[in-house]
Amino acid sequence: MTSAASPAADDSRFGRDRKVSLMGPLPLDCGAELSPVELAYESYGTLNADASNAVLVCHALTGDQYVASEHPVTGKPGWWARLVGPGKPVDTDHFCVICVNVIGSCMGSSGPATINPATDAPWGMDFPVITIADMVRAQALLLDHLGIEKLAAVVGGSMGGMQALSWPVLFPDRVQASLVIASAARHSAQNIAFHEVGRQAIMADPRWRGGAYYADGDAPASGLAVARMAAHITYLSEAGLTEKFGRRLQDRDAKSFGFDADFQVESYLRHQGISFVDRFDANSYLYITRAMDYFDLADQGDGSLAQALGRAKARFCLISFDTDWLYPTAESRRIVHALNAAGAEASFVELSSPFGHDAFLLENPEMDRVVSGFLGNGGEV
Repeated sequence: MTSAASPAADDSRFGRDRKVSLMGPLPLDCGAELSPVELAYESYGTLNADASNAVLVCHALTGDQYVASEHPVTGKPGWWARLVGPGKPVDTDHFCVICVNVIGSCMGSSGPATINPATDAPWGMDFPVITIADMVRAQALLLDHLGIEKLAAVVGGSMGGMQALSWPVLFPDRVQASLVIASAARHSAQNIAFHEVGRQAIMADPRWRGGAYYADGDAPASGLAVARMAAHITYLSEAGLTEKFGRRLQDRDAKSFGFDADFQVESYLRHQGISFVDRFDANSYLYITRAMDYFDLADQGDGSLAQALGRAKARFCLISFDTDWLYPTAESRRIVHALNAAGAEASFVELSSPFGHDAFLLENPEMDRVVSGFLGNGGEV
């Protein structure tokens, strides 16, 4: 591990739109190794003299490293721009915030769309199957490169929460605090089932061709759009959908008695599917959903979640939302019970929101207060 050191103001390792190729090798749970390991990331704020103020923010399934800066493809603000920045709950006046595109994804880190050094062609489906733990180990490689021995905190929602939960178990001496939002310690049968529907939609698209579509750029957009539509339903709540759309018709006064998007909710889902294919890779969707399906933190403790979490030395905070049926409050309570059994310091709060799982990405002053209170400011976590 590289020893901690304060980077110079012009240290090119830090800043926006950074990318590095690390030789590794990175051993993967499937038995393969990845070398080199490409990692795309961004940092915000300044690492202090003893490198003790680093906060790692972990993104969700379709997220990326652009947590607080404009997305280069969509032009939209970062996915947690309301939470990360100067004076915000994850305060970059105090913390050096780092966000890494997970391996397997498609925004610059090693994944099925990047070049396989053995063939000089895109990996496609030859890319090894990865896990949440593999993503975390790759992030640790990057922290070594940045000279960060210990994280003041690791923060994540949804799949990012799985990484935040895994970090103190896999690297107990490298994490002081873990903030897990709208997440779970394992993927349920229902969640695996929804992912399988999405994967089958992609693989049934004739343009998927076993994942070998990069050469001509003719991607399985239809399959990926359907996968996104199915997944998006799980991110919402029935109450939220009813409030937002009800049974209102879209741009018409009467039903068409056909299969156009008569209802507003149909039009909304089609828009979500179509816009998604412009910024995401179908093969990455296959790999990352599989990594989530395989996630069960109890595997790190011979089947016991308390035993797995017993390795951790960090303090924990968990947040759930009362309308989240993808990762319901019961899953967070299960983690808290295991943390209590392991004797770990843990706090938990269930927040009320009509927006289902997506609530962790939306404006929520109560969540902001919990995040800000848990993190404190640099050096005082």
